[in-house]
Amino acid sequence: MVSTADSGRVAENDRRYQALHDSERRLFARFAVDHSPATRDAIVAQFMPLARKLAWRYRDVDDIEDLQQIAAIGLLKAINRFEPRRGLAFSTLAFPTILGELRRHLRDRGWSVRPPRDIQTLAARVDRDTSALHAALGRSPTVSEIAARAESTVEQIVEVLQAATARRALSLDHSRNDDDARTRGLEIAIDETGFLETENAMLLDSLMRHLPQRERRVLNLRFQEDLTQTQIGEILGMTQMQVSRTIRAALERLQITVGGRHAPAE
Repeated sequence: MVSTADSGRVAENDRRYQALHDSERRLFARFAVDHSPATRDAIVAQFMPLARKLAWRYRDVDDIEDLQQIAAIGLLKAINRFEPRRGLAFSTLAFPTILGELRRHLRDRGWSVRPPRDIQTLAARVDRDTSALHAALGRSPTVSEIAARAESTVEQIVEVLQAATARRALSLDHSRNDDDARTRGLEIAIDETGFLETENAMLLDSLMRHLPQRERRVLNLRFQEDLTQTQIGEILGMTQMQVSRTIRAALERLQITVGGRHAPAE
């Protein structure tokens, strides 16, 4: 049985909803005629609380003031796209438009160092799933629990958690701590020459995957372990001539692979 007080609250909520709906309808009817900045500002003022509420969802991911500005941009886009003649409430368009603008901002510009897009997308899902699991379990979830909820692997979740450290960058002029006036820039070493070698090694490893196992083995013995063709032949049961031909064929195959990678698209 519904009490009189409950009935009164329901009736009051219905009156407020109808008043907001009537105000929304009048504003958009006016905006359809005059397209004036004043009318648009009135619509923004009425729906900005919704934009702020959506921006607040991501307050732990980015600066809240920046997020509110992005949400306001999404709101303006929704206003410009809304067609009152369809008979739908404005919120049905505003909600997904604002949310999409926020997610696009976080995906494309919310990282100091941008990882691949699939990592960024999974990171957003991990944030939501971690919060939900924390509320349900009453403790911080394990990586395995997060992976199960996100329908992902433990390795992918670990990669996402490591990539999340790229969300924020510290200034090199920032001091190490309150008790040490030295800046972080002083901790940076001189130019590291090993980066180019590492990149070349990774590229070579990728190219070597296109070779048969026997050719990979011969190249590894020749150029990695620095063995002579005669020594390689003794290990693999091949003649020196066979080893020489195998090396030549493998190198030609690698050149073709590299040329194919850098060939212009037709």
